[in-house]
Amino acid sequence: MSDINDKWEHFTAFLVLAFLTDFAFPNTAWGWKKLLPLLGYGLAIEVFQYFLPHRLFSLWDLGTDSLGLICYPLLLPMLKQIPLLAPRWHTG
Repeated sequence: MSDINDKWEHFTAFLVLAFLTDFAFPNTAWGWKKLLPLLGYGLAIEVFQYFLPHRLFSLWDLGTDSLGLICYPLLLPMLKQIPLLAPRWHTG
């Protein structure tokens, strides 16, 4: 059960990171310029964990991070309907 929770935490963390990155750089549409640095960040975390005692490098964690990043643009149509967030996408 804790493994499922760990994957859920990875997914949620990278979904939130995608959201925050998208809002931090409003003049750049969501795409490779935002996704790749976040994926690199996830990879760096896993590489650092490889060298730490009691931590492991996990491709499953990296895959779950990637899934969170891939799901973010799927949520954009819904996010654009939220009145508090909608101004972010209106350019005029």
